[in-house]
Amino acid sequence: MDTEIVKIILAFVVLINPFSALTLFLDSTRGYTLKDRRRFARISGITVFVTITFFTLAGELLLRALGISIGSFQVAGGVLVFLIAINIMNGEGNPAKPNDDSINFEDNRQGRGNTSAAVVPLAIPMIVGPGGISTVIIYSAQVSSWQQKLAIVIAGLLISVFCYLSLMAAGRLSRFLGDTGLNIMSRIMGILLAAVAIEILVNGIRTLFPHLV
Repeated sequence: MDTEIVKIILAFVVLINPFSALTLFLDSTRGYTLKDRRRFARISGITVFVTITFFTLAGELLLRALGISIGSFQVAGGVLVFLIAINIMNGEGNPAKPNDDSINFEDNRQGRGNTSAAVVPLAIPMIVGPGGISTVIIYSAQVSSWQQKLAIVIAGLLISVFCYLSLMAAGRLSRFLGDTGLNIMSRIMGILLAAVAIEILVNGIRTLFPHLV
């Protein structure tokens, strides 16, 4: 597999982190049949893929339309991602995503088999939040060839499949890892995310001030 795809996949896994949505998935699908849970997870995975693909193809156009340079967006995105990483390492979760207390699970379960919550809030913004969208736009704006754009889309597809598999295994993962295991994994994700943020930030500074870096 191309090393660039691996790098993008790693960044997406760390930032999107489907494990953070396991509790919401379990609560939203409580009492569902296996078929309904599978459909719920599939819709979430498809939504993640569509979101990543849309911002991969249209992200740079949005920046141009708003008159925002890629360097400025990289610096802003790097700062945002770094703040998210700090919060995650402190055990405070992702501040750019909703927490379980702010979500009414009963509203999400308007009848068994209802899948409206699979898109909002599970896929957006619980799995793909502002940090994830910013990262997709930054990566897509840095490339020019269609092969590189395709690499990001492929990475998004693999992440979507990973999200689907993680959600389908939510019950077993929660029992196996427990709160302690999930917290440890979250801290590790936070450290990796901080490294991704610094790289984005340095690239943004290099773009804005090429003679300084």
